Amino acid sequence: MIDPDLYAAAEETLDLLRKAGLKMVTAESCTGGLIGAALTAVPGSSDVVDRGFITYSNEAKAEMIGVDSEKIAEFGAVSAPVAQEMAEGALTHSNADISVAVTGVAGPGQSERKPAGLVFISCAKSDYQTIVTENNFGGDRAAVRKQTVLEALALIRRSVRG
Repeated sequence: MIDPDLYAAAEETLDLLRKAGLKMVTAESCTGGLIGAALTAVPGSSDVVDRGFITYSNEAKAEMIGVDSEKIAEFGAVSAPVAQEMAEGALTHSNADISVAVTGVAGPGQSERKPAGLVFISCAKSDYQTIVTENNFGGDRAAVRKQTVLEALALIRRSVRG
């Protein structure tokens, strides 16, 4: 059910986290749980994956992981500050050591300021500065979501490797 590229990236990420002795959590907006689905498609992932938050709505971002509603109003849900708060909030509301969060426009619903393919990905670790990347992925909705998952998993791996 999970694309072979996503499965391979998830497997590599889990192996690295396992070797580092880290548990992870996800906070997903535009991917709607696809990162968590890719990770949990790999047998034995429960020793690494603590939980996942699907925060598709702005209310869910605030209620589930503590994203400041005023920050959403000021910067928009698709922004670096919100992605950072999502990653840090997921870490705070879990038993994980590392988190990844995504917020973006997979399309349709884009605007001139926030085009389809604009995705912010953030990774937070309890002992490391939070990283936020701005990405501009091409293609249709499915392609943007797949690229987002692959890049989110790659960001986790880069963060673990230091």
